Amino acid sequence: MSFQPVLPLQGYIGWRFLERTAEAQQTAFSNSAPIQRATDYFRENIGDVRTASDLVNDRQLLSIALGAFGLDDDINNRAFIQKILEDGTVAQDALANRLADNRYADFSAAFGFGDSPIPRTVLGRFPTEIIDRFEAQQFARAIGEQNNDMRLASNVNSGVADIVAGNATNTGRWFSIMGNAPLREVFQTALGLPNSLAGIDIDKQREVFQERALSVFGTDDVAQIATPKQEEKLIRLFLIRSEANDLAASSAGTTALTLLQSAPRLFA
Repeated sequence: MSFQPVLPLQGYIGWRFLERTAEAQQTAFSNSAPIQRATDYFRENIGDVRTASDLVNDRQLLSIALGAFGLDDDINNRAFIQKILEDGTVAQDALANRLADNRYADFSAAFGFGDSPIPRTVLGRFPTEIIDRFEAQQFARAIGEQNNDMRLASNVNSGVADIVAGNATNTGRWFSIMGNAPLREVFQTALGLPNSLAGIDIDKQREVFQERALSVFGTDDVAQIATPKQEEKLIRLFLIRSEANDLAASSAGTTALTLLQSAPRLFA
């Protein structure tokens, strides 16, 4: 893509700049020629798609469809994606429901091939719904090419909103956060939890996430964390702690290199 977001600063200060300029930058991104060509094609042709096979056999349409859910890297996994779509999400043993990453379930449900005799592709509002998601995701992806932490932060609002809308219980929402790799990274870093947490029992992981959220946010209710004030706190903690972790790792690497370089002199 030719459009590059303007990110003159790093960390939380850089995030505040991006917040102030995001609307104008997003508009410029959406109006760029490559994005316009891709979304115009989708809008004009998605209504003719009736089956999962129709979608996966049109690479241009599939690119938009996957890109809307941050699943761009699966563009060549056509058989896998077709199975995800055809299984739907209603059956408990559907493939999307058995995957740890809940973006696949969101993707499958959005198109509805396996959940209803009539797919959602025929709905008048459907192209706009997917294109809006695609443009937001791809703008975040463009940000990520310069700064991945900014990309993760950019997806917090829509990601948490999807989880709240798609799960009736708070327990289910926490499991969904844990199963969404980008969101899990944001929450885990913001809450100061170690990567080793992933190695313990899944129910215990959820308890740890909720206990730490209660301590940090004053609530473990995901719906309450999904308010603008709490999401801003979540993003601030994530960016500050991520930057601190990077600095610590860099410092440790520098110290180790210094020791290695000094070793011959020490033992000479």
